Amino acid sequence: MSAPQTTNEKLADLRDRLELAQDPGSERARARRDEAGQTTPRQRIHALLDEGSFVEIGALARTPGDPEAVFSDGVVTGYGRIDGRPVAIYAHDKTVYGGSVGVTFGRKVVEVMEFAIKIGCPVIGIQDSGGARIQDAVTSLAMYSEIARRQMPLSGRSPQISIMLGKSAGGAVYAPVTTDFIVAVEGQAEMYVTGPAVIKEVTGEDISSAELGGARQQELNGNVSVVVPSEEEAFDFVRDLLGHLPTSTFDDPPVVWAPADEDLDDSALDTFMPDDTNAGYDMMDLLVQLGDDEEILEIQENYAPNLICAIGRIDGRPVAFVANNPLHFAGCIDAAAADKGARFIQTCDAYNLPLIFVVDTPGYLPGVEQEKVGLIHRGAKLAFSVVEATVPKVTLIVRKAYGGAYAVMGSKNLTGDLNFAWPTAQIAVMGSAAAAVMIQGKQLAAVEDPDQRAMMKKMFMDFYDETMTSPYVAAERGFIDAMIQPSETRLTLRRALRQLATKQTKDLPKKHAIRPM
Repeated sequence: MSAPQTTNEKLADLRDRLELAQDPGSERARARRDEAGQTTPRQRIHALLDEGSFVEIGALARTPGDPEAVFSDGVVTGYGRIDGRPVAIYAHDKTVYGGSVGVTFGRKVVEVMEFAIKIGCPVIGIQDSGGARIQDAVTSLAMYSEIARRQMPLSGRSPQISIMLGKSAGGAVYAPVTTDFIVAVEGQAEMYVTGPAVIKEVTGEDISSAELGGARQQELNGNVSVVVPSEEEAFDFVRDLLGHLPTSTFDDPPVVWAPADEDLDDSALDTFMPDDTNAGYDMMDLLVQLGDDEEILEIQENYAPNLICAIGRIDGRPVAFVANNPLHFAGCIDAAAADKGARFIQTCDAYNLPLIFVVDTPGYLPGVEQEKVGLIHRGAKLAFSVVEATVPKVTLIVRKAYGGAYAVMGSKNLTGDLNFAWPTAQIAVMGSAAAAVMIQGKQLAAVEDPDQRAMMKKMFMDFYDETMTSPYVAAERGFIDAMIQPSETRLTLRRALRQLATKQTKDLPKKHAIRPM
């Protein structure tokens, strides 16, 4: 076919090419996608972004030197807006080369990432990839590295979010797990470094892809931030999440309407805490009463659920909650919770979200298994992240705050700015039952009468609770800034954050700190 000559012919040729590029996969691949009820990458992008805001780049890009090459090379890239704010975006196209990464694919993704670095805006990747393009050999691996290299200057500068809508294998999982947040759709998303077929060939282990890397399994593995039931809910969550984050670390996060101080009625909080100091309760039931409303975005809900990491709003401004949950391990901090908390704190600090610690923990979780999995250094990472964070840090102790867990949960000695406590708080090296064993173990063991032994133990525990765990002991020594009634909490948190709004800190000059091993 001869090349177009007239202007009309050239315009018609352009329209033909652009139309072909809209859904360039083979007829068979498109039919397979449609039969599975899956959406196209452009449909996904339009569903996420503000209507009419998407501007595509590289629609006519394809593999150089191949006359049979397909437009787009397996990825749709461009930029647009969410709630009026700019974002860069790319979405894999599974119908073109299986969504695998080739040279043109890589260059397109790199271009939108560099665009985001220039203007300082979030990057969203909609992931549905077969991994490396095997026939491209080292070129594919080079493109993975080029993409990964752009993640570093973006990290902590502007939010990076991955939406997992299909399989991501091999190198295709490393880019998502390096982003700040990963949202996976249950029943669609699968993630693994090595697929089931290769595992069976190499190790003899037989496992399905869903069992190996399904969304729920990877959530339990700590590799996913949020699992949702559908693509629509994934997009809703991402919009809500970005509504709590700044466009870049140099921008303020969105501020929304909040009730006035005089309109707050928190009298119900005075009866929230159970009388039994060992009774369990769901900490989330408290957190929804501390923010402006019940809209709280929990991160990694089912991974290390003994520590809640969530984003909400106080006084109309986004904040990050780090809270122990007594329903799981009595609120103890284990190795997984320490990892979860450390990364969450680091992420929220990067985007200038104040940290609200809500404390009810009897300490780090004891046990042989915890020592084996490295609780020492993993627990130290949590303390490191708390000290490293420069945002305002406000701590509320509602019940137990024992041992090292007291220290890392925003204590004043580990750089907490303002510490408050309810009268139900208990602050000590350890609880009274453990102290009875440590301090009076031999004396109690020498008492033969069980009733007398139990009475002596109770007397010691009562004395210990009154003189050692009382929050007034900490308040007298200046480790608590104020004892407050629970019904005063929301107003107290508001005033504390207003006071800390202009907080500034400076570190000693150096290249960078070194995290615990």
